[in-house]
Amino acid sequence: RLIDDGPWGRLTAYELIAYHPGGVEALTPAFLRRLGRGVADWGSVDTFACYLAGPAWREGRLPTRQIHAWLRSRDRWQRRLAVVCTVALNVRARGGSGDVRRTLAVCRRVVSDRDDMVIKALSWALRSLVDWDRGAVAAFLVEHEGALAARVTREVRTKLRTGRKI
Repeated sequence: RLIDDGPWGRLTAYELIAYHPGGVEALTPAFLRRLGRGVADWGSVDTFACYLAGPAWREGRLPTRQIHAWLRSRDRWQRRLAVVCTVALNVRARGGSGDVRRTLAVCRRVVSDRDDMVIKALSWALRSLVDWDRGAVAAFLVEHEGALAARVTREVRTKLRTGRKI
C-alpha cells in the first residue's frame, strides 16, 4: 500500500524491504515489477534501482532479461532504471564487487540514447565501474567516442584522471 502513497511512501516501502533481514532475498521478479510499476521521477527510480532491483539482479533474483526489457522501453524512466541497476553491481557501499561484463552490456545498449536522465545514468554507471576496471572503462570511451553524449565523456574522463566526477 505504501508504494501508492506517493514518492515518500515508495521510499519508505523500498527502505523497509532493503533493510529488513531477508528482504531482498524474498523478492521475486513479479513482486519487483509490481513494486516498480509507475516509477516516474528521479528519486523513485534511483531508490528502486539502488535499493531493490539492482541488488536483486546482482544476487540472481532478477533475470538480466528484465533489465534488457527496461532498456528497450520507450519510457525514459524505465531505461534509466535499467542503467542505474548497475550501481548495485559496482558500488562497494551498495554491496557491489565489480561486474564489468553486465555493466558494459547495459551501457552499450544506451550509448546513443539522448534523454538527459539516461545520459546521467550512463555517466554514473561508467564512473562506478572505474574502481574495478579502469582499462575497460577507458576502452569503452574510445570504442564509443563518436556516439557518447559529451557529458558522459567529460565526466567519465575526469573520474579516470582525478578519481572524482568533477
